[in-house]
Amino acid sequence: MIASQLLSQITNLRWRRFSLFNEVEVGERRGVFLLFLQGFLLLFAYYLLKPIREALILSEGGAEVRSYAVAAQAVILFLSLPLYGVLLRSRSGVRLLRWITFFLISNLLVFYVLGRMGVPIGVPFFIWLGIFSLMLISQYWVFAADLFNVESGRRLFAIIAAGGSLGAWVGASSAGYLFRVVGTFNLMLLAAVILGGTTLLCGRAALAVPRKSRGRMRGMLAAGEGGALLNGLQLVLRDDYLRLMALFVVLLNLINTTGEFLLAKVVLAHATTLAAAGGATVRELIGTIYGEFYGWVNLLSLLLQLFVVSRIYRLVGICGALLVMPFIALVGYGAFAFVPIFSVVWLLKVIENSVDYSLQNTTRHALFLPVGHAAKYAGKTTIDTFFWRCGDLIQGGLVFVGSTLLGFGVEQFALLNMAFAGCWLLVILAIGREYRQFNTPVVEGCGLESGG
Repeated sequence: MIASQLLSQITNLRWRRFSLFNEVEVGERRGVFLLFLQGFLLLFAYYLLKPIREALILSEGGAEVRSYAVAAQAVILFLSLPLYGVLLRSRSGVRLLRWITFFLISNLLVFYVLGRMGVPIGVPFFIWLGIFSLMLISQYWVFAADLFNVESGRRLFAIIAAGGSLGAWVGASSAGYLFRVVGTFNLMLLAAVILGGTTLLCGRAALAVPRKSRGRMRGMLAAGEGGALLNGLQLVLRDDYLRLMALFVVLLNLINTTGEFLLAKVVLAHATTLAAAGGATVRELIGTIYGEFYGWVNLLSLLLQLFVVSRIYRLVGICGALLVMPFIALVGYGAFAFVPIFSVVWLLKVIENSVDYSLQNTTRHALFLPVGHAAKYAGKTTIDTFFWRCGDLIQGGLVFVGSTLLGFGVEQFALLNMAFAGCWLLVILAIGREYRQFNTPVVEGCGLESGG
């Protein structure tokens, strides 16, 4: 009771500081704060776990095994889509988000027990955390997109996303210290407790959004929509806009995960060199390097989310914002191809990931504001899970062929990423053309006009 009253008092405060970054109306402040806090806790827990993931898999298997584990996530996610369809036919909104969260918490507790027993969990934990990041974070954004109408979402999504950026930075910055203080497996327990806290916020957030800002939320999918969901691939492939979004996501993740493979290669080599000089083990050095890396990524992401994203939207709109990441990839991987050293790829990935987590992430989620209910749940979830991990699957195949058959080094993989970035630009231009066909404006600056 006391905790409930305290939360109520906090969320009823006049959050004037939000207005520094977006136009948050008085009646919207409580709902925005609750979603901000939910995103903060969700990403805080996730970034407590990410350095553990990298330290376990790189010390046990190396960068190539890491790439193959990434590819395995696509297969597992594909098999899980029918289960998601069954869930969505019986649950929606708050109930669905809570059910998924509790299920993932139970998985985390199993890893804790296995780790304490000395069972090697590097590869399965890596695969599981990748699925966790897509299923739960994607469902959080589906929930948010369903709460708000198009106009309100356009105003508020940047500040809501800032909660996740702040949580990611705090989690990554804390992980290295907590790793040493409480240990690897106790960090898993701490993350499970934090995730449990998010389930207390989603119901309050749904009730706190004022009627004037609400989207046309519905309950569970109708029978016809549920059938389409069980064949989520069919729903995406029969719609021009969703097809382009799926290809966009495949290329986005293909480029990003290939970059992560290059980063893992140079981090492992750098840590091995440092360990040879004494003072720490390779696993400890990898955890430290990745903790610092994620800390810088999420600090820059937070600053971009708070001070840059909404301004870019006002200047160039969502279509212009989509073009930023491909240009960064073209320039960055071009530089790395000719100067393949640790500091260059580290700096490239800091810039790439921070823009991805802030501007690109917010823009990608905002693209689903005007679509229908079934497209948000069935289409977006299929794109954010299966098609997202298809990029991983393709990347795993490319790493295998390039490393074992063609003898590629990091320079050749960097040049390959430049070519993918060029294809990505073409897909984004096509999305812009399709986007202009909507009658409802989503973000100013795209040339959209009201259909009257």
